[in-house]
Amino acid sequence: MSKRPQRGKEMDEFLVRVGWSGAVRSTLAGDASFRRYERVDHKNQRAVLMDAPPPWEDIRPFVDITARLSVCDISVPKILAADEAEGFLLLEDLGDTLFTRLLAADPSREQELYMAATDALIAIARASVVQKHWAHELKSYDMAVYLREVGLFAEWLLPQITGIEKARGLREEYLALWQAIIAKEPLQQSCLVHRDYHADNLLWLADRAGHKAVGMLDYQDALWGDVAYDIVSLLEDARRDVQAETVSACYQHFTTALGTESDFAVRYAVLGAQRNAKIIGIFTRLCVRDGKAHYLKYLPRVWKHFLYDLRHPALLPIRQFVDAHVPAAWRSVFKADVSVGGIV
Repeated sequence: MSKRPQRGKEMDEFLVRVGWSGAVRSTLAGDASFRRYERVDHKNQRAVLMDAPPPWEDIRPFVDITARLSVCDISVPKILAADEAEGFLLLEDLGDTLFTRLLAADPSREQELYMAATDALIAIARASVVQKHWAHELKSYDMAVYLREVGLFAEWLLPQITGIEKARGLREEYLALWQAIIAKEPLQQSCLVHRDYHADNLLWLADRAGHKAVGMLDYQDALWGDVAYDIVSLLEDARRDVQAETVSACYQHFTTALGTESDFAVRYAVLGAQRNAKIIGIFTRLCVRDGKAHYLKYLPRVWKHFLYDLRHPALLPIRQFVDAHVPAAWRSVFKADVSVGGIV
């Protein structure tokens, strides 16, 4: 990954252009991409500045999905000002009360927060039924995307275990197994899918009621896909353990509210395994390619979720592949060899 540009001067110039001249900036957060966020204070006003430098980032999807989630009656930050060419957004400040932070201080509130987050997904699913034209306006979560994502597991983890040459051959076998599974199972395209729906991207807005107490972030990569994807993303969190009682309650509430089909359980398992395979690949890549070794600490939890999902009979071929080619020692934190790289 290229080095992220420093754009302090450009940020100040943007703030002048939108009437926030002299605003005080303070670092808020960064993420695994080139985006970063700063809090800005100006004349008793407070907002969040998103810095998404072109050509690595594009703010237009964020603007588009913000509008669609607003139609779903979801709490997303209002866009106060935008410069699409330069990659800047000035956003409503929804505060600092991330689910992760709140639950670290008070674990007893887990089911309350997760049920509200589940209700927000139900609201999106119901709105998506009405907004059927979105199916033609949003990119689809289709076979090509599923295979590209699960491929990250083979492209970045397997070379660490077997070396590049052997991993290339295994990659083809692995992708063929996934393609057969996804082609057989009735994965749907019926809903706006957040794609990164977990505690670190959810804010608790105590002054709002019902599912609107859930503030959403980091949804710019949304696609049109299966309603099962985001609920499994929420309940199989890579960064924190969710209590079994909470998982059961939210799963039951979600399926009852939406009257999901009898095949929902297999879709949930397949998409959970697909997502966890992708995350294992991404976190390995972040370490090997980008020097962000701290992501490896999450791997034991992700592997726990992945192996749980692989218990479903529909995923037997992937379970057999993993058992044959991924020794137990690699299903935990490992010391990556950056010289190996990945299949690119």
